[in-house]
Amino acid sequence: MSDIAASVPTVVRTRFAPSPTGYLHIGGARTALFNYLLAHRLGGKFILRIEDTDQARNIERADEKLIEDMRWLGLIWDEGPGVGGPAGEYHQSRRLTVYRQHAQRLLDSGKAYYAFDTREELDAMRKAAESAKRRFRYPRPAQFPSESDAQRARSEGRPVVVRFRMPERDFVVNDLLCGEGGVRIASSEVDDFVILKNDGWPTYHFAVVVDDQDMLVTHVLRGQEHLMNTPNHLGLQESLGFRTPVYAHLPVILNMDGSKMSKREKDAAVRNAAKAAITSGASSEGALRAATGAEPDSFAAWLRGDVQLDSAALDRLAAALEVQPPEIQIHDFRASGYVPAVLLNFISLLGWSPGEDREKMSMAEMCSLFSLERVGRTNARFDRAKLLNFNTTALAAMDTPSKRTLLRDYLVLHDDSPLAALDDAMLDRLIDMCPGVRLLRDVETKCRALFVADDALRLDPAARDKVLLKNERAGLRTLEALASRLDTLPEWKASAIDALVRNFAEEQGLKLGDAAQPVRVAITGTTVSPPLFESLELLGRERSLARIRGTIRSLSVV
Repeated sequence: MSDIAASVPTVVRTRFAPSPTGYLHIGGARTALFNYLLAHRLGGKFILRIEDTDQARNIERADEKLIEDMRWLGLIWDEGPGVGGPAGEYHQSRRLTVYRQHAQRLLDSGKAYYAFDTREELDAMRKAAESAKRRFRYPRPAQFPSESDAQRARSEGRPVVVRFRMPERDFVVNDLLCGEGGVRIASSEVDDFVILKNDGWPTYHFAVVVDDQDMLVTHVLRGQEHLMNTPNHLGLQESLGFRTPVYAHLPVILNMDGSKMSKREKDAAVRNAAKAAITSGASSEGALRAATGAEPDSFAAWLRGDVQLDSAALDRLAAALEVQPPEIQIHDFRASGYVPAVLLNFISLLGWSPGEDREKMSMAEMCSLFSLERVGRTNARFDRAKLLNFNTTALAAMDTPSKRTLLRDYLVLHDDSPLAALDDAMLDRLIDMCPGVRLLRDVETKCRALFVADDALRLDPAARDKVLLKNERAGLRTLEALASRLDTLPEWKASAIDALVRNFAEEQGLKLGDAAQPVRVAITGTTVSPPLFESLELLGRERSLARIRGTIRSLSVV
């Protein structure tokens, strides 16, 4: 036990303690933010701790992804990985000696005991309880096994765990968000649970209690799903002589339709798109599997819905399918091109209200206004349309250099984009050509066609049919006529091209859009692009005419 554990906290100390099982979920981000705001509102410390004791669920380097997500949001911790602090280590996997020492204290005092049950024996006990229509509770032995009994069990190949002797009484969880009187949990609802596994690693319930004591945590803000776990923590705190922090269990975040926001939602969206692509013949199972890097059996199981793909594989497959699944994790929102400060502001409103109908706030303003008294008890609804409106408004208010900085960050996750290699001057030009964008992704989506090789440009079939081939190829004929005029234009400037196309439309009795859209489709492959005449100037005469003539040639045989 470190020396700090013997201290009494004199300032508010909160913590965010994620498990490294993938990118940071939107619910985890809300928990981290509320802990950050409370600590900084009250002049305290915000701690980041990585709870990586569940080796079966841990994903390699997922802690780095979590840390990157936190930093991108601007949630910087006062103690934790990369920063240090008086607790020394902030990865639980590096604190095993501490947990084993506390487990031995409980064993020596008769407040914990060894157990040697196999998985099959435990399953049989649970089935017997189910058949008897009673809740399963582990049968505490009348006499606890000794250390020599544990050694003998190990030599026989039996699993040896340490179970906590749960105090036999009702528990009241005094939660700040549950009202006066707290939440009473009957003794029949608690059990002697495992605190040290067969491999010597602690369980979540044990490690979290030891760490909260050791790190002087005063307030625990966490998801509502942990409320029923709290008696386990109270029992351990009582038996170990630890302080009990202040608890506040935050309401769940739901979609607007009342369904839970979960990675399964994203997984299902990509699965449905994959099945549709395979059924239609647009792609093959082998090609899609290759995009994920999964083994054939694993990919087949995913297609059946038996398992989920990890986040990185799912992102690769979504990109290959050209689908945009719903954003669930912070990484998703970053990859879509949201502004981190806007997302953080929006997350703060998921269950908390600063009052006076105030919504738009900086981090400093949120810190000065935050209070647990204004955190609601009902589940929050995640309004994507509102978030998009927030983001659109924020981007519209920014100057070009600020947008460029954000666009550079967006392109870090999209380094295969042709925009990633552009210099600042060209990025600024593109940004100015795309006013009113909702997401940073919109700049990349609108402009990327201008930077692909001319022979790599592909016409969107829907745009081709609607703009160029409809009405007996009226659009294609317009394109052919304009190509001749553009070829002899003296000055290749946006203003000159604009005047030429307008004059042509007037001569032919066409609406401007009917004259311009065929050119847009020819040079970008789609009906969506930055302003057409600026795009033509940027491409230059030679490349613009090459694309237009290439389109005409490709459609002459259709």
